[in-house]
Amino acid sequence: MEGQIPYDDYLLVFLAPCENPQAWIPPHERVYHPDYNNELTQFLPRTITLKKPPEPSWVIPDSDAHWAGLQEGDQVLAVNEVDFQDIEHTKVVEILKTAREINPRVRFFP
Repeated sequence: MEGQIPYDDYLLVFLAPCENPQAWIPPHERVYHPDYNNELTQFLPRTITLKKPPEPSWVIPDSDAHWAGLQEGDQVLAVNEVDFQDIEHTKVVEILKTAREINPRVRFFP
């Protein structure tokens, strides 16, 4: 067929096997099982305070951002009470570059 990629040309991706998969636990037993966290507050929006150093730097482990509670998977909802959900990228960059202290409101959203 014209315009289609032949099957042999597809890139195949193989995932590494999970070394120690967690055993399946029936839902009614998960409430009391220590391997399951039923605490939903980790998904609620929260505000953290970050003070920028004089020169810009990357967020790295053991940095102020890390210790303030920022984690991989957080979605930035607002910074310094400016809503970031419906804002142009250039405005976001301007806010982050000019502020000496930023107070982002984030939520865990993996």
